Amino acid sequence: MKRISIFIIAIITMSFVNAQNVSDGLRYATENTNGTARFNALSGAFGALGGDLSAIGINPAGSAVFLNNSASISFSSSNIENEATYFNTITQSEDNDISLNQAGIVFVFDIGKDESPWRKITLGLNYNNTQNFDNDLFFRGNGNTSIANFFTEQAQGISLDLLQLQSGESISSLYNFLGETQGVAAQNAFLGYQAFIFDPVSDNPSNTQYVSNVANGTFNQEYSVLTRGYTGKYTFNIATQYEDNFFFGINLNSHAIDYQRSTFLYETNNNTGSSVNAIGFENNLSVLGAGFSAQLGAIAKLENFRVGLTYDTPTWYEISEETTQYLETQRTQDNQTITEIIDPNVLNVFENYNLQTPGKITASTAYIFGEKGLLSFDYSYKDFSNIEFRPENDPFFALQNTAINNQLTGASTLRLGGEYRINQLSLRGGYRYEQSPYEDTDLVGSLTGFSLGFGYNFGNYNLDISYARAEQDSREQLYSTGLTNAATVTNTTSNLVFTFGLSI
Repeated sequence: MKRISIFIIAIITMSFVNAQNVSDGLRYATENTNGTARFNALSGAFGALGGDLSAIGINPAGSAVFLNNSASISFSSSNIENEATYFNTITQSEDNDISLNQAGIVFVFDIGKDESPWRKITLGLNYNNTQNFDNDLFFRGNGNTSIANFFTEQAQGISLDLLQLQSGESISSLYNFLGETQGVAAQNAFLGYQAFIFDPVSDNPSNTQYVSNVANGTFNQEYSVLTRGYTGKYTFNIATQYEDNFFFGINLNSHAIDYQRSTFLYETNNNTGSSVNAIGFENNLSVLGAGFSAQLGAIAKLENFRVGLTYDTPTWYEISEETTQYLETQRTQDNQTITEIIDPNVLNVFENYNLQTPGKITASTAYIFGEKGLLSFDYSYKDFSNIEFRPENDPFFALQNTAINNQLTGASTLRLGGEYRINQLSLRGGYRYEQSPYEDTDLVGSLTGFSLGFGYNFGNYNLDISYARAEQDSREQLYSTGLTNAATVTNTTSNLVFTFGLSI
């Protein structure tokens, strides 16, 4: 029943109706451990070390640790496995992807003279893929609530005359009109009414109450979520070394969002009293965004110890969103099966909005075992309850910001990494723990992961390989109203990263 393509015949601007929620804000406020293979092999515990292009993203003072001009490029092969449980039915799905993980270069300028304490200045440019959204999630089960409840609840309070086609009106034109004047709920109600999912209590055009045409009972449901896209951070870095033991740096970061999400629910029932026995409902979301942030950092050498401190400013985004919908039903009338296809062919274009994600503090320490190896530890803290949709005086955004304050909390991240050198060969490993950003950890649990890797230094260039694995539990709720059942999902992500580095 799922359609293959969308033919767009109308575009609407929805100036006061928004589709954002808590999970949207959290999606763009979260960064993953991505970077060079060495960085990933130590689980990103690089805040006090530096000397790695991805480490600049943790502490901008890290570029001043470089002794020579250096460049690197990294590619990753990722595998995402999902095990979902929905009404005691276990379903597995997975996705594989190859992407550019990192690319950057740093230039080292020696400026120190005998009488000057300033040793050098470094300039760096780096790209890091901070989130890979490619994922396929699928689950099925026999639920006890129908998607018809979603459409029926969306319709309550909307007058019948708004849902009925008038003379000369098409599905597209009325759907378009409702989006411009009434909002997303009215569009959902219109789809449900035109597909005969519910009926009005009375035929009076001013009627605002509706009853479902799907009887209570058991519902066989299949739900798929297909996501694609990424968030990326482009960094301009400047750092300096003061005397032999102190390093300072600043990053100016440009952020990009490219995110697509498509959900499809297919439901069937054989319940006595149901005139509608099959429903297929598709929703598509496309998001583009751009943002800015800055970082300040310092590293100090204390004999074999290293300590680092970094402050990340909030990230300020401007985001645009587009959505499409499609609905198909099968119903029985006069002992005949009738298929209803409600395809508005309309692209809903929302007015751009602003999002501020929270800042972060990172404290780091490391111990260097001469030429043999190192141990490194990073601790960072970010208060996700400070995520904020803007403008703040928008009633919808004010409601979402209140929900963010109530549902999200501050979260700590711990990263531990180690490296042991045998001549030109380096063996590496790491562990990370990321606390859940939710007050209710059943919604999204804490993330745990480990990493392994090795690298070989050929002199002017090096090759590095790492493997990282992380696991996190969450709940995937189908809809915010009507059909609020959720699947429990265990997500396991594996990343294999390859880096080629060059000392110029």
